[in-house]
Amino acid sequence: MKAVAKTVLALIVIIVIIVAVGGAYWYITSQGGGGGATTTTSPAKKIKVAILFDVGGRGDLSFNDMAYLGAEKASKDFGVEIKYLTPKSTSDMIPLLEQLSQSKEYSLLVLVGFLWTDALNKTADKYPDQKFALIDSTTGVVRDNEVDILFREQECAALIGVIASGMAYELGGDTVGAVAGMSIPPLWKFHIGYLFGVKYFEMKTNKTVNFLWQYTGTFGDTQKGYQTANQMLQQGAKVLYGLAGLTHLGMFDAVIDWNEKGYGSALAIGQDASQEWYNPKYIPISGAKRVDVAVYTAIKMVVEGTWKGGIHTLGLKEGGVGYWDLDGVRYFAEIAYNNSKTKLTPDEIVNIVKQQREKYIKPYVWDIVHELEQKIKSGQLVFKTPLSEDEYNSIIQQLQQGNLNAALEKGSV
Repeated sequence: MKAVAKTVLALIVIIVIIVAVGGAYWYITSQGGGGGATTTTSPAKKIKVAILFDVGGRGDLSFNDMAYLGAEKASKDFGVEIKYLTPKSTSDMIPLLEQLSQSKEYSLLVLVGFLWTDALNKTADKYPDQKFALIDSTTGVVRDNEVDILFREQECAALIGVIASGMAYELGGDTVGAVAGMSIPPLWKFHIGYLFGVKYFEMKTNKTVNFLWQYTGTFGDTQKGYQTANQMLQQGAKVLYGLAGLTHLGMFDAVIDWNEKGYGSALAIGQDASQEWYNPKYIPISGAKRVDVAVYTAIKMVVEGTWKGGIHTLGLKEGGVGYWDLDGVRYFAEIAYNNSKTKLTPDEIVNIVKQQREKYIKPYVWDIVHELEQKIKSGQLVFKTPLSEDEYNSIIQQLQQGNLNAALEKGSV
């Protein structure tokens, strides 16, 4: 009996120890502590992500600010810890990637913009266990530890083509144009989509629209944008679409001057971030390239364990492209106002934009936009992605002749 009692007592002691240790472990992990680990809101699995902006950093009212927006949403939704870093110059990019990869501290490094492409190509193979996400560019190499997230720009531009055509008619004209940057694949897709949208508007309304497109050869020359826009305005353009980064800010200025100096009436359309804040009276809408959605998507792949290396594309269906609603307009208006980029308050900007959209984008135009949007989202219409400049030029030529199906890989109109 004594032996049995000793055995039972020993078992009780063991159970007490297990419960005590387990309880202590539960308390530590539930408080986010233990092992010197950094506290996060996700006790089960601590995931750290580094967002690497391009050299412009926060406050650019474009890609970097959108990347921040997407990362903050992921932090809130998934409990991941985010660190934000900005290289001083392109020469700092490789050393920064090397340093972060060697630290093994981050589950994912998110690289914002094409400036990171070369640095990633020279780093990714050295650190096969480090995951990288390149946003709005591709290294051209398929790696297990790298995802490149691109956009289906045709889908966004097609909707803008319909909207621009309708606005031109409200302004008493029939000509739309675009001030573009360099002749590169993303701009080919914008060109195809924009012209498709114009021709789709023609097909639906039996109204003829003249189409102008001009490459400036640069994304950083506002004066070139101003001059190119002026030429188009003199050719009768009533609406100009900005597809040239900093260059098309010059286009905005040309449109503003055209109106303010009494030469005529014209409107501008922004792209990527919401750019209505620049002058909401003359920029009633902007196309959206949702870098925030791309960043969120990359982080989600890590969190949910669905990571798959290679190229991923985002379009209307995934919320990756489109046009900015008034909430988006307000978000960027607040950044602009807080950084003294505009004297108008966010409320004033949103109210002006709302009024201008109601004035220049009529219900029948929205009906066409929403119809086309649904056809694209459902997969009924799928755009071709040109693989060469010759194919791109061929598609444009056929679109100009009225063959809308030339732009489509699937479906017909």
